[in-house]
Amino acid sequence: MTPQVSDLPKLAAPAQRALQSIGVTTLKQLTKITEAELLQLHGMGPNALGKLRQALAEKSLSFASEKAKK
Repeated sequence: MTPQVSDLPKLAAPAQRALQSIGVTTLKQLTKITEAELLQLHGMGPNALGKLRQALAEKSLSFASEKAKK
């Protein structure tokens, strides 16, 4: 079995588990999720969210907007 290639930044174990619990393994997948939705996950905190936001910005990506989800 080939390991999944992930472009996610290094996060604390609880934040990694939170992303795994919803099947997120790439930055591209995060563009379909809002920051508010991520913060609701057990183990996801402001520090991890900031690292993810920065990693997305470096690839000219961003989280889903709250308006687009309504």
